[in-house]
Amino acid sequence: MYDYLIVGAGLYGAVMARELTDAGRRVLVIDKRDHIGGNVYTEKTEGINVHKYGAHIFHTNDSKVWEYVNRFARFNRFTNSPVANYKGELYSLPFNMYTFNKMWGVVTPDEARAKIEEQKKEITHEPTNLEEQAISLVGRDIYEKLIKGYTEKQWGRECKELPAFIIKRLPVRFTYDNNYFNALYQGIPVGGYTKLVKNMLSGIETELETDYLDNKESYNAKAEHVIYTGAIDAYFDYSLGNLEYRSVRFENETLDTPNYQGNAAVNYTDRETPWTRIIEHKWFEFGKDEEGNDLLKTVISREYSSEWHPGDEPYYPVNDEKNTELYKRYRELADREDKVTFGGRLGEYKYYDMDQVIARALDVASHG
Repeated sequence: MYDYLIVGAGLYGAVMARELTDAGRRVLVIDKRDHIGGNVYTEKTEGINVHKYGAHIFHTNDSKVWEYVNRFARFNRFTNSPVANYKGELYSLPFNMYTFNKMWGVVTPDEARAKIEEQKKEITHEPTNLEEQAISLVGRDIYEKLIKGYTEKQWGRECKELPAFIIKRLPVRFTYDNNYFNALYQGIPVGGYTKLVKNMLSGIETELETDYLDNKESYNAKAEHVIYTGAIDAYFDYSLGNLEYRSVRFENETLDTPNYQGNAAVNYTDRETPWTRIIEHKWFEFGKDEEGNDLLKTVISREYSSEWHPGDEPYYPVNDEKNTELYKRYRELADREDKVTFGGRLGEYKYYDMDQVIARALDVASHG
């Protein structure tokens, strides 16, 4: 008999497993995939740690979380500085003085601010949709070239059809600063995220290709308590209906060249290009292997946003009014499950950054 059965070997499950094991509990971790790590899983191709479920860049202002992950991996000094490609025009992200100089030829922060303020005046009423909201924040030019097409591909519908609340704010910097994340700590684990999670799960019994929901009662009987990190609606057999997600599809390609695009992430912000961005994985670790040798090939991933259908990989919760209400009803069911704790992105139907997942798991484990 185990003290805890942990369903899911992603970051939330791995942190819970480590903390509970170190507290003297007997833990079993299971995962329906054939690998640990959940969506942060990395896999080596041509010596490159490929982020199989999309780019994951660790960033946090939480020193406790930063110290925690550094127990299990050494992090490099990668800084996320994505580039936007609008029909061949290249712009710096996030919106900063390099962006404004390329867009309008302005040089000083005052010139850039005046340009944005003038264009914001186009919206004279309370924004009623995402398009109006974006223009009211950054003006027409930035909206048309850097927001509109990308957002419509992400959500699969026109910006005019999307609610204004999706964009609560748009970070605008009147400095020459391409650092996307305004975080004190940032980097990529040297050797990839799989190595990080493997170290977290060191010495802990783990079973892969094991689907908890196929035999829930049997697995529940193995432990005093269950930590469930899968989809909350799936746990209840979708009895109240499906929660909705956006999904992502990847096309991976290994190329016989040392440098395809010169940057880890290039966003394609026009509507006509079908993919939202291209990731070139080697640049997360500066184009070198763990011994510091230059990697002669490269691996790229074209990323396509898509509608989610049951059976697809769920990525982003659609936290609109309808789904939020449905989640609340599932949450009420979950609260009645004395033996089960629901956690993580799918278990709580909430978009978490990696540091937030870890902080949440540490908090829950400390009360466990």
